[in-house]
Amino acid sequence: MSRETPGLTVGIPSEADPNERRVAIVPATIPALNKLGLSVIVESGVGVESGFTDEAYRNRNATVCKTRDEVFQQADIVLQVQYLGAAGDPGRADVSRFREGQVVIGSCDPLTFPEPVRDLADCGATGFSLELVPRITRAQSMDVLSSMATISGYRAVLLAATAAPRMFPLLMTAAGTLKPARVLVIGAGVAGLQAIATAKRLGAVVSGYDIRPAVKEQVESLGGRFVELNVSMGETETKGGYAKEMDEDFYRRQQEAMKNVVAECDIVITTAAIPGRQAPVLVTEKMVAAMAPGSVIVDIAAERGGNCEVTVSGQTIDHNGVKVLGPVNLPSDVPVHASEMLSRNALTFLQGLISDGGVNIDLTDEILRDTLLTRNGQIENARVRETLDLPVPDVASGDNSPEIAAAAAGDKSSD
Repeated sequence: MSRETPGLTVGIPSEADPNERRVAIVPATIPALNKLGLSVIVESGVGVESGFTDEAYRNRNATVCKTRDEVFQQADIVLQVQYLGAAGDPGRADVSRFREGQVVIGSCDPLTFPEPVRDLADCGATGFSLELVPRITRAQSMDVLSSMATISGYRAVLLAATAAPRMFPLLMTAAGTLKPARVLVIGAGVAGLQAIATAKRLGAVVSGYDIRPAVKEQVESLGGRFVELNVSMGETETKGGYAKEMDEDFYRRQQEAMKNVVAECDIVITTAAIPGRQAPVLVTEKMVAAMAPGSVIVDIAAERGGNCEVTVSGQTIDHNGVKVLGPVNLPSDVPVHASEMLSRNALTFLQGLISDGGVNIDLTDEILRDTLLTRNGQIENARVRETLDLPVPDVASGDNSPEIAAAAAGDKSSD
């Protein structure tokens, strides 16, 4: 699809989810969008929660609109952090605001919430889902999952440190020596590695576990000890080097081998998620019961059911003296840097989508092909069509096999 009319308008409305504090585009990104031939309009107050005032947008050549509806009405391209199913019921209600031919870009978790994609197709809008960006080198700068996973891993450690009844570092004091906290991070994707690095900087003794032996070097390079279990694993990686979904028998054997490791830790942070599916249970109720009172579990896969059997999404519970945290949307807790990263991701994506001032969807580009959801009233994405039990075209997009994305739990998506 090609549009020859120059001077397209990019609109940044407020987020449908009232609890979302991030913004899709920050003021510093606007000059680069202008160089692409795009003008920018934003809803008044859209960046306040992220620390960006209306005046900051005006100073970067953006037009500030009074209402959200005004942005939707004027924008050729709508950029949102989360839309459709990822934004809950308010996100689905936005479908009535989209119009035929309008381009919508953001994260919408279409593999978990495929039905709203039908609504998007019915209204004629062209939709892209950024969490479907393929994991190739060229796409790293637009990988929203990795960006947000970095923040989730960092934030999870801070939550654990706050909830724990002990400090993380070894301290030699006049009142005696304080032993360092023992932290176990399960999953060494982007979020897990960031959690390991953050816990180590705080002074904890850190261990990391992942079903992929290849990440051992990464864990150790951050100062962590790699946990090796005597569990026969077979093939554990996809062709992209990410962890594969394993069968129930593997998870059962893994849980049994992990029991003693978990019992010895003061803090456990779990990060494993599966695109469009329930997160695997890695920490059972029996494992939690074996932990010492005062221990803490932070489960950043809580939104997908949780890696811990007793996790309650969005709540902190006390399970026989063990605090179990099930935080949701952790990146929104760090809205300034989260928004800056998302803004750069969106800019890079647009640089591949915009040509000569117009939208050019080149389906030979696997990034555009894999992220395209809807166009001309049709659902285009092969993975979404498969989820909806629709016929899948002969030319499927990328590697459609599910992957455990330890990095991305916490943003309603996976890495």
